[in-house]
Amino acid sequence: MSTTMPSRPKFWVPGDWNALFGFGTNILVNVLVLTGLLRFVLKMPEALVFGRILPALGLMLCLSTGYYAFLAWRLAKETGRTDVCALPSGISVPHMFVVTFVVMLPIMRATNDPVQAWEAGLTWVFVQSFVLMAGGFIGPYIRRITPRAALLGSLAGIAITFISMSPAAQVFSTPMIGVVCFTVILASWFGGVKYFGGVPGGLVAIAAGTVIAWMSNLFGLDYGSLTLAKLGASVASFGFSVPLPAVDHVFGGFRFLGVIMVTAIPFGIYDLIEALDNVESAAAAGDSFPTTRVLTADGVISLIGCLLGNPFINAVYIGHPGWKAMGGRIGYSAVTGIVVLVLTWFGIIALMMAVIPVVAILPILLYIGMLIGSQAFQESPHRHAPAIVLALLPQLAAWGKTQIDNALGAAGTSAAALGHAKLAQVGVLYDGLETLGNGAVLGGIVLGAIAVFIIDRAFEKAAMFALAGSVFTFFGFIHGEAIAIGSSPAVAVSYLGVAAILYVCARYAEFHPLPMELDMQMEAAQEAD
Repeated sequence: MSTTMPSRPKFWVPGDWNALFGFGTNILVNVLVLTGLLRFVLKMPEALVFGRILPALGLMLCLSTGYYAFLAWRLAKETGRTDVCALPSGISVPHMFVVTFVVMLPIMRATNDPVQAWEAGLTWVFVQSFVLMAGGFIGPYIRRITPRAALLGSLAGIAITFISMSPAAQVFSTPMIGVVCFTVILASWFGGVKYFGGVPGGLVAIAAGTVIAWMSNLFGLDYGSLTLAKLGASVASFGFSVPLPAVDHVFGGFRFLGVIMVTAIPFGIYDLIEALDNVESAAAAGDSFPTTRVLTADGVISLIGCLLGNPFINAVYIGHPGWKAMGGRIGYSAVTGIVVLVLTWFGIIALMMAVIPVVAILPILLYIGMLIGSQAFQESPHRHAPAIVLALLPQLAAWGKTQIDNALGAAGTSAAALGHAKLAQVGVLYDGLETLGNGAVLGGIVLGAIAVFIIDRAFEKAAMFALAGSVFTFFGFIHGEAIAIGSSPAVAVSYLGVAAILYVCARYAEFHPLPMELDMQMEAAQEAD
């Protein structure tokens, strides 16, 4: 229950210590994960990671957490309440993996140039920033016309393939560390186990993996590939690195605009919807923040970050009610940003990465993949489950094609050199995987939306999404190798045929009772209870 307070709100209260430790650990783990992605997945040089990207990231996070602390301070002052809690914010975790695996990694493989991959990531954030800034005006409309199952289903496809599969393989390649850390995380984040002193599960997992790795070195097993030499080399990264303007690199990434636009706009819309959900969650907990200012701030702060060299977008986090229940108010948010700023500007992250084995962090990626993948089914009506499965398929096709290309490349050949017909003889339908997987993010949304509206017998809406699919295909946003006029004409005409059939169904079809209608009635009864 809120109470009357002095005209000037308190910046720090005892409960902020609990929230600082929990929220700060969450942010730190995310920073360590993305540092691992940059160094070990994208193979970016340390000078770029620790000298350019992380300092810009630290500044972005400091601006974000500071701004939302200010909004909370102002709300507390205006309302005279002592229980106002700042919105949590930080790196958008789903999009951290999307920009890595869907944008930067393919460009890195195509060009073998980490700078060009970095530039593409910067441009991706640049485009998304403007989507977020415009989101205050178009967000409610996008949310009304696009089914949640379609948006989350396409995201779940990325979660299962590009986020989960590689970490899962690496976890079981080094089970002494990976499986143990994964179990610690599952017990805490899914099972609700509280560890000694309230230490977060992610921190316990990383600590356990680090101890196992260093102990293994004593017996010559080298599970974590950690050495004193690497530890000593990391000390060389100590120094003071401030963010530098990267405007030329941002616009240098526009050469990859075709690849970027296919994912930046859909995921900018997803960020927008997620931010709206999280603002609504905070309002339900008693803290109503202005939606337009929150969305605009996410866009502006992300834009500042990318212009200084950070290829990861900022987002309002879910979890405001939890930090508030823990006692967090205003200070926990701002102080977290200051701590991250110090860690990234003084090169301390490099030391932490030298101490912590990568395989101890990978279970967190697998957990994130599980969480995002399951969310599509949990947050959508049961009857839409088939649509979610359909929305998954383009990402599965894209991932399968990537595995085939990598395997053939390692053997010194390619699908074109080997021949698509020869691959088809052994059941590898390369042409189909390529067509289905191109533009997988947007393609999954379109296919999922069509299926959702068919299930709901909203055939006119399904026809409109099929028509949109035809337009997207014609211009190469989906089912094409690049944005171009007249891309994949056969598929574009097929979508037109789908639209025509669905329109005829809407006008003239007669319907018979389906078992699914009983499911809808049961869901309505459950919601009423």
